[in-house]
Amino acid sequence: MIERPAEIFGGIDTSVPNAARVYDYLLGGAHNFPVDRQFARRTMRMMPNAADVPRVNRSFLRRAVLFMIDNGVRQFLDIGSGIPSVGNVHEIAQEVDPACRVVYVDKEPIAVEYSRILLRGNNRAAAIYGDLRDPDDLLTRPEITHLLDFSEPVGLLTLLVWHFVSDTDDPEGLLARYHSALAPGSYLALSHMTRDGVSRWMNQTMDDALGRIADDTFTRERGRVTEMFAGFELVPPGVVECAAWRPEGPGDFSDAPDFNAVTCAGVGRVL
Repeated sequence: MIERPAEIFGGIDTSVPNAARVYDYLLGGAHNFPVDRQFARRTMRMMPNAADVPRVNRSFLRRAVLFMIDNGVRQFLDIGSGIPSVGNVHEIAQEVDPACRVVYVDKEPIAVEYSRILLRGNNRAAAIYGDLRDPDDLLTRPEITHLLDFSEPVGLLTLLVWHFVSDTDDPEGLLARYHSALAPGSYLALSHMTRDGVSRWMNQTMDDALGRIADDTFTRERGRVTEMFAGFELVPPGVVECAAWRPEGPGDFSDAPDFNAVTCAGVGRVL
């Protein structure tokens, strides 16, 4: 576990739990601080299946990447990639085809630094610091344009990141900008925290947990998430519970229905 002082990480505030580091802990990662672990353990006491949320999302990531590869994609832009854990995009993609190219983007310094460590010696993958809300910056960054050719299909991955984007920042407008940069045959994979089909107890518990982290969150109804795919052709089965997007077996689901319903996901194609 990370025990070094915050100044090593550029003055990161380690007094408040951070969503990316809590997610890392729930996946069994080591890149988190005591405050993140304390928050995660408290959450798991209230919601014993809490770790199923990142696990189910991670499983969707794998299925989405493999689907895109099966449909001709060999380059990926993973925005909001988080702290590296088991089953990263480059590991999934390059196992199928070592020629696959991947760029990770995150605004969490620890996520970027540990991704760079993981990618040492891999000249077909890179990690950069950037913000989903600034597509005009990201899409022209030399680290991205060096590895990715936007005249060819790209797999754009934005998993569990849009609920950190407020309506004021216009998520639909941002997605339209990304869409305009993608060549025909490209794909968008998106997962999003929602409240549809979630029990009243779960909603109350989520409110309590989310109110304790440093990151503002904006859950959206599944219908609204579907609207975010405007301009993309939704791949069947559309926007569904995260675990229900082309599952491969019971292990893709949580045993607790609330924890399947708390995230929805979909994949869209650029025509």
